[in-house]
Amino acid sequence: MKVTFDELKTLAGTDLGTSDWITVDQGRINIFADATDDHQWIHVDPERAKDGPFGGPIAHGYLTLSLIIPLWTNLLDVEDVTTKVNYGMNKVRFPAPVPAGARIRLAGRLADVAEVAGNGVQMTADLTVEIEGGTKPACVAQTVMRFYH
Repeated sequence: MKVTFDELKTLAGTDLGTSDWITVDQGRINIFADATDDHQWIHVDPERAKDGPFGGPIAHGYLTLSLIIPLWTNLLDVEDVTTKVNYGMNKVRFPAPVPAGARIRLAGRLADVAEVAGNGVQMTADLTVEIEGGTKPACVAQTVMRFYH
C-alpha cells in the first residue's frame, strides 16, 4: 500500500495484509553470521545441526528480525516524507525457528499512529513473521517507526 504522509495519520487499526515470500537460505544465514560474529553451530554447521535440537540449521533470531525491514516495504510505503526512522521495538518474541531454506513473509497491522514534534508521525505496528507451512510464527514484534515531512 502506498500512502502519503497525511494519509498515514488516518490509518490506525488498518490491516496491511501480507508481504511477498522470501527464502532464508544457508548463504544468507552464513553472511549474517559473518556480519555479527555469531557462528554458533546451529546456524552455520549443517552437518552438526542435523543432530541438533532442530534437525538442521536455523536462521538467527536477529536475522529474522532484521528481515522485517525488506518485508515491510511490501506492506506500506509512505511517500512524500523526508526521513524514515526505525525508532525501536516494544516487544519481540521468536516462537519458532526458521529452518535454512524456509520461506517467510510478514503480516502487519497498524496499531497506532500519532503526531510527534518536528512535523513527524510515529507509527506503531503489530507484525508477525510467518513461516510457509509452519504452525507457529517465526517472530512476533511490535515496532515503532517515525516519518518526518
